[in-house]
Amino acid sequence: MAVRLTPGTGTRAGWCVFAAALVGACTQVLNTSPPGLPGPVPLQAPAPGPQYAVYEVSILDLQRAMEAGQVTSQQIVQSYLHRIAAYDQAGPAVNTMIRLNHLALQQAAALDEERRLKGPRGPLHGIPIVLKDNYDTQEMPTTAGSISLAGGQPYQDAFVTAQLRAAGAVLLGKTNMMEFALGITTLSSLGGQTRNPYDPARYPGGSSGGTAAAVAASFAAVGWGTDTCGSIRVPAAFNALFGLRPTKGITSVTGIIPLCQSQDVSGPLARTVTDLAIALDATVGLDPADPAAAEWVGRPLPRFLASLDSTALRGARFGMVKEFFGDGLLSQEVSDTVRAALDRMRAAGAIVTELSLPGLESLALSASTIPFEFRGEFNRYLTSRGDAPVTSLGDILSRGLFLAELAGDLSSLNASPDTTSPGYATALANRARLQAQLQQWLTEHELDALVYPTVRYEPMLIGNPQDDPNCEPSANSGFPALSVPVGFTERGLPVGMELLGAPLSDARLVAIGYAWEQLARPRRPPLFTPQLHLTSAPPPAPVSVLITADSLRATVNLVFDAATGRLNYDVGVTGVPAGQLLAVSLHQTAAGSPDGPVIAALTLPGRPQSRGTIVLPPSARHALHAGALYVTVITTAYPRGTLRANVPAPGSPPIVK
Repeated sequence: MAVRLTPGTGTRAGWCVFAAALVGACTQVLNTSPPGLPGPVPLQAPAPGPQYAVYEVSILDLQRAMEAGQVTSQQIVQSYLHRIAAYDQAGPAVNTMIRLNHLALQQAAALDEERRLKGPRGPLHGIPIVLKDNYDTQEMPTTAGSISLAGGQPYQDAFVTAQLRAAGAVLLGKTNMMEFALGITTLSSLGGQTRNPYDPARYPGGSSGGTAAAVAASFAAVGWGTDTCGSIRVPAAFNALFGLRPTKGITSVTGIIPLCQSQDVSGPLARTVTDLAIALDATVGLDPADPAAAEWVGRPLPRFLASLDSTALRGARFGMVKEFFGDGLLSQEVSDTVRAALDRMRAAGAIVTELSLPGLESLALSASTIPFEFRGEFNRYLTSRGDAPVTSLGDILSRGLFLAELAGDLSSLNASPDTTSPGYATALANRARLQAQLQQWLTEHELDALVYPTVRYEPMLIGNPQDDPNCEPSANSGFPALSVPVGFTERGLPVGMELLGAPLSDARLVAIGYAWEQLARPRRPPLFTPQLHLTSAPPPAPVSVLITADSLRATVNLVFDAATGRLNYDVGVTGVPAGQLLAVSLHQTAAGSPDGPVIAALTLPGRPQSRGTIVLPPSARHALHAGALYVTVITTAYPRGTLRANVPAPGSPPIVK
């Protein structure tokens, strides 16, 4: 969640009742032992032998397999555990899971037995899910990624956690997040740095980056995050997922560690729109303890699965916000990818109009209430838990129990004016102005949504600044916004497009996302977390290239590890004097051409024997699997790159030229 320490937004009050019978059923089936302080205890070892393949499998397909007796919930849990073991701390080490639920297999077994006796409760029955580690859970600590809360154990579930238990979901574990949700890079003092499964050298987005990366890597069927200013939408964009920031108030934030009551929302991230709709239907509902729910009492709430419509793009009207498209070198490819997606939507019957809204960003920025609300709400949350090892934000700062990178932000928030200040009243007034302005634009132009890149830049390399999410208009107004995947950059990195609609238009936005998904099939799974070979990551794959000319014989033996992207090479050149050998290099073909630039030097001049390791960037990995890499030998007799051979895709027979 991107935090900009500027004023403004409003609060709402509310009530409604959650189905007590369902909560009771959930408690009876799943809380099979009294909640204690379990700590980071690993789950029991998954069973050996072939496992059910959960890679990129949808919720409906998991349900069909369980209904057909092909697999149990327990076995599905075990299969996800194998993937976590192969890729979360090993292989690409994407580091998404801050804690595993030591009761997950026990809970899955209880749900399997319930299915046998009574049938399933609904589409989430027995489905393993993950929660961002700011949702309170009875069987695991809730920490917001901070070591200050590592030993605390909530005594009751968050409202959404209880809804998910009632729906029959299995909580597989808690995911890492940007500490206290104060950023979009997903780095925390307790969980460390989460990495992007599309390129582990890059950020996964945030603050719900652990959830997004886990879902993208098929560590769970679906996952939940929170969004205060982009924390669902940014990681959705960076991980080729669908993520909705719902209308403020239709999902609960009770029992979630707060950042800003006026702006916080809870919501899911999913690989498919159907999975997203199932997850939303399970957790949309008015919570009597959440003040923002009051506005929607007596209003029909969105229903998602029933609203999916493959023809929803026909006649859909979009306003493309000119100012939210980057025009610099770093953002050009993202902007072009979003524009290309809108062109496809036009061809499918959508009406797209370019709008210039120069005052939107500054108005939205002025409506943030984070600086005024965080300290007081966070301190009240700590008091309400009763178990917290610390008593206040000031206590955390004085003890040094926080991430060094956040020292400035946390100190500023601890010293900022509270909700009694004139600045807070100004921010609330600006929130009302923003809401009125957005509604006016949507109504005047008869729009289903304003559209723009979710983030103007692609995921940055870890260690560099990551900025420019277009998060504020939705977050600071409370209007819903959906991020959908629309393509990939040349480096193989996902690009997302955001659709912002009017309050309670959530189901319409998701229906449009579904129609886009059916049209474009925009998701592509990450290469660094491929399908398992039995219960482990695929073994490294050897391939060989042989180049001959006259008496020259060049052998290049390559071994590729899909889980790390490492390519080991061993080069041997004979039949030519060392002084005449100028280079052996690995190339990637350019679009529309058999030739392309060097991506790695495999030898130095005059060195006929060489070995080493390189990490292939995502674009080169795609080229490797497509047979679009080649090796060139340069000698004094052959200086123009004519001695060359294609590198076979892993698993193919060697290519000899």
